[in-house]
Amino acid sequence: MDNYIESSWKEKLQPEFEKVYFKSLIDFLSKERNVGGSCIFPEEKLIFRAFDACPFEKVKVVVLGQDPYPTKGHAHGLCFSVNNEVSPLPKSLKNIFKELSSDLEKPERTLGDLNDWAEQGVLLLNTVLTVREGEADSHAKKGWELFTDAVMSLLSEKEGVVYILWGGKAQKKAIHINRSKNFVIESSHPSPLSSYRGFFGSKPFSKTNDYITKQGKCQIVWC
Repeated sequence: MDNYIESSWKEKLQPEFEKVYFKSLIDFLSKERNVGGSCIFPEEKLIFRAFDACPFEKVKVVVLGQDPYPTKGHAHGLCFSVNNEVSPLPKSLKNIFKELSSDLEKPERTLGDLNDWAEQGVLLLNTVLTVREGEADSHAKKGWELFTDAVMSLLSEKEGVVYILWGGKAQKKAIHINRSKNFVIESSHPSPLSSYRGFFGSKPFSKTNDYITKQGKCQIVWC
């Protein structure tokens, strides 16, 4: 796998690429593709898209997902996001848009590509960056969690960042966040299996904009 990644992130993450765990992770992915013949999502050139779309110095908000969509044609490197051609939307993304509409009292968003969020400083990061087709969580505990731990530790250098942690796997990363200098929003995952446990009504979008406005930053245009 080519470890191309946006320059500001590459400089900070280069030590991770040299570590034993990351080299083992690359070997695992290579065997998955070349020996096992598995289809892996997202495609190789999009694995680090979250970083390419949102350089380190521009990060204002971090949204943490779990792992990419395992459905062909869905995952494209930004957590929860899909290409605009995807219909119907994944159920978790549909629930995110329902909460967004309720929170901001605006019409429900219909297009699934969240690149416009990334361009405004929202890092849309999964805790695991690849998945085997049709098998959610299939690339867990292969090394990606260590890599995204390192990302979170690097982000701790910044202050005034909003962290939106949906679900238990994302919330485990909270140990890397300095809550006294940043703002953490936690709720259940937007999946239909858990959204009713506190995701709906949590108002993460308005809370985010209220906080970053107080930091003197431009609000995120969510829809």
